[in-house]
Amino acid sequence: MKNFKDSVWKENVTKVVQQIQEQDIKFVRLQFTDINGIIKNLAVTSKNIENIFENGQSFDGSSITGYRPIEESDMVLFPDPTTFAVLPWRPKEKSSCRLICDVYTPEYKRFEGDPRYILERAIAKAYKAGFTYICAPEQEFFIVKENDSQLPTPIDLAGYFDYHPGDLTDDIRREIADTAEQFGIEIEISHHEVALGQNEIDFKYDEALTTADRTVTMRMITKVVAARNGYVATYMPKPFAGINGSGMHTHQSLWNTDLTKNMFYADDPKSGYLSPIARNFIGGQLAHGRKMCAVLASWPNSYKRLVPGYEAPVYLAWAYKNRSPLIRVPNFGGRKAAARCEIRCPDPSGNPYLQFAVLLATGLDGIKNKTDPGEPVELNVYHMSYEERKQKGIVSLPESLKEALDELESSDLMRETLGEVAFENFLTEKRKEWDLYRMQVTEWEVNRYIKRL
Repeated sequence: MKNFKDSVWKENVTKVVQQIQEQDIKFVRLQFTDINGIIKNLAVTSKNIENIFENGQSFDGSSITGYRPIEESDMVLFPDPTTFAVLPWRPKEKSSCRLICDVYTPEYKRFEGDPRYILERAIAKAYKAGFTYICAPEQEFFIVKENDSQLPTPIDLAGYFDYHPGDLTDDIRREIADTAEQFGIEIEISHHEVALGQNEIDFKYDEALTTADRTVTMRMITKVVAARNGYVATYMPKPFAGINGSGMHTHQSLWNTDLTKNMFYADDPKSGYLSPIARNFIGGQLAHGRKMCAVLASWPNSYKRLVPGYEAPVYLAWAYKNRSPLIRVPNFGGRKAAARCEIRCPDPSGNPYLQFAVLLATGLDGIKNKTDPGEPVELNVYHMSYEERKQKGIVSLPESLKEALDELESSDLMRETLGEVAFENFLTEKRKEWDLYRMQVTEWEVNRYIKRL
């Protein structure tokens, strides 16, 4: 992976150190994610940053969800200089910057359970096969206001593409987009989504590791900007009953290693300009859809989003125009660079490093085994009867996190992709989460049943 003696790496480090000195930055936030995708960070004085680039920063890994047991707690952070960004919400006299880090063992070997390293391993496997994985997520979220006497509510009730003069969320989305630009993230579109009070801000596609870094950065930016305006931004998959939940539809394509050719494109109108490689990639994701679902939708609440009737995909099928199957191929008008597929079951509450890793691994497995995705299903799958779906070989995603975890545990490909440490830690943490969830007694249950018996 990374070579600390590499001249490009050293050049990037020199640039970062110089920027920190020139801008009189006092503290550096070292960031990484736990197994759930939650950003962790610690602030270090900028006086020590050169030493940290060289020797790393020690921390207690046993206190990070999904990392190491207490008897093996010592771990080391090494900042990636390409992720340097000044935190624009800090005043100049208290200026800070951030660096996303890689996690190492005390022996200075990459920690197998580091989510960023898991994605890097998948990327390296793709590169060896002659591919570069390009992706772009569409992260949906709500901005809510907290109330003393009731549950949080959206700050507006605007719907898809709605615009109202003085729209609060329009101003906040603009502030989020402007802030993202200061982190080097190119925003392409910002708008109200389908659910009342729901929002979406999309940034330009890139290679998977860069995209994953930007995905966690966008979540941080969105939450900080909302908080500075007195609100809460939430990526919870299903925060409100009766309306669409928040997904993270992910657009994907494979290019050659020097990024000169989109391997998903074929100059054949009869195939919808989709190459055999693209079809096999889709076939692999469909074949492993149930097995990887726990990573793509990783909270108990995720499965309240994945139900028929709310534009969330439930059935393992693919199509060109139809949005009801799991995977669709957007109309790219025969443009070579735009050939891609979109998988619709991931949600923005998970860990994007792990999500992109399993998406890439399953697609590559489909290419390796020449997995046929079958014919595209252009009928509304939600309106099909069970017998019709059975006849077409269409199965559904897991209906609960428990079911998804059972599927994950049976998958050799998921174990190989995540690595033994992360695979076992993920199962352990998520089964704890499921146990906490299933022991709750909800207001709905009390209201419905307490007087019946």
